[in-house]
Amino acid sequence: MLLNGKVALVTGSANGMGRGIARRFAEEGCDLIINDLSLDAAERVAGEIRSLGRRAIAVKADITNSDEVENMTQAAVKEFGKIDILVNNAGGVPGTAGRGNSDNITSEEWDRVVDLNLTGPFLVTMSVLPVMKRNNYGKIIFISSMGAVSPCVSVLHYHTAKAGILGLTINLAFELAPQNIYVNAIVPGPVDTTFWNALVPAGPEREALFSAIAKKEVPLERIGRPEDIAGPALFLASQLSDFVTGQIIYAAGGQPLLAHGATFNIEAFLMARAQGRTQSVV
Repeated sequence: MLLNGKVALVTGSANGMGRGIARRFAEEGCDLIINDLSLDAAERVAGEIRSLGRRAIAVKADITNSDEVENMTQAAVKEFGKIDILVNNAGGVPGTAGRGNSDNITSEEWDRVVDLNLTGPFLVTMSVLPVMKRNNYGKIIFISSMGAVSPCVSVLHYHTAKAGILGLTINLAFELAPQNIYVNAIVPGPVDTTFWNALVPAGPEREALFSAIAKKEVPLERIGRPEDIAGPALFLASQLSDFVTGQIIYAAGGQPLLAHGATFNIEAFLMARAQGRTQSVV
């Protein structure tokens, strides 16, 4: 197994891509720290990991709170003695209801979303790094977003934060390479997770949106699944990538191969949805 004997902390791993990554790691012999804002949800996934024959603990922690982050790191070290792999997955746009362009963004919302998607991963990384440095080994994986490099909707705070993640990845990779700590990033394309709940509730409209995105945005003509991100994460977490650092992997079904001018306008879809005429833009 590719991760036999390794310990991984995956933030935001109670659902979506984080859960998919955690389960894939467990299948390859990894023990897990499952993190989420909901302890019950984290415990549920930790139970799934244990059912696969691996050890797991659930930790409730807000990644934007440095004290809670440090407590999470200490709980991991107390249980496992080390952290070999860190996946900075937690993020999103909760509570924005589609807001984020220059006409409706607020400074308070900017601070909140940037804290969650850039400062939070930074805080977790800074907390875990001393553990990795003591062991002279680590694999750090950041999850960015296609919107950081090829947006099809204006979400200024989220996309700016995710672009910052790419800069953080490259700079940390340069700094930490002599200490045998690898730092890479994954840029997912559209993936069917709870992330979309802040934009379009589950149901026929979301299915229509996904169908349009798949047809007009993704060369492989389908929306991604969490396991589509778990595969690249496994590569970056394992010895298969022991000569790979400072790299950005696009796990996006062929994006951004399409010319940007031909992309599907999600913003127009959301506006039309608010006016009850989504069929006209799908």
